[in-house]
Amino acid sequence: MSGRTGETPDRTPGLTLVSGQGKAYRFDPGTLCLELTTTGGPGAFARWEVLHEPSDLVTWAGRSRLPDGLDLTVSAGELERARTLRDAVFLLAADRAHGRPLQAAHLDAVNAAAAESPLVSRIEPDGTRAWAPGATGTHLLATVARDAIDLFTGPYADRVRECGAHNCHLLFVDTSRPGRRRWCAMEHCGNREKARVHRARHTPTKP
Repeated sequence: MSGRTGETPDRTPGLTLVSGQGKAYRFDPGTLCLELTTTGGPGAFARWEVLHEPSDLVTWAGRSRLPDGLDLTVSAGELERARTLRDAVFLLAADRAHGRPLQAAHLDAVNAAAAESPLVSRIEPDGTRAWAPGATGTHLLATVARDAIDLFTGPYADRVRECGAHNCHLLFVDTSRPGRRRWCAMEHCGNREKARVHRARHTPTKP
């Protein structure tokens, strides 16, 4: 697992994360809902928590793959529900990645969030896309939850993966044509894991 924070200045999909060694790298989990899982997680993953204040969720939304221009208001209660939804998506994705049954409690959390009204986009007179005013944390979470439902019931449901590195648990959907993506990012875990295997192969064994 790596340090969690990021930005998307060019609005290309994905986040810039920072490893425990302070090295920045690009990670694209493939979907909005899995981008939310980079903000922390349940149990032992709580040490990566970055959603401490309502403004943190606003910051995450601005760095996510959502289009620019979202004027978002988040309450303390919505922040708490964001962590609940995030943890449910995290556990559902992990179960899907490892072929385990999906748990009813986690599905209920996603379905409850998805039942609310989502974010609404609009077209401006000049032909540009914008967000309808009055966006709230509840609207944001409904959008994330609906994205999760699309993922777990869609054509890529069987391509949810956990990074193959021995000490990384980042989750992503493999949208590559051959379906052979193994790492959160080749420049990070892919290279680290190959170096680790190389060292293990060339380290003399003690008699």
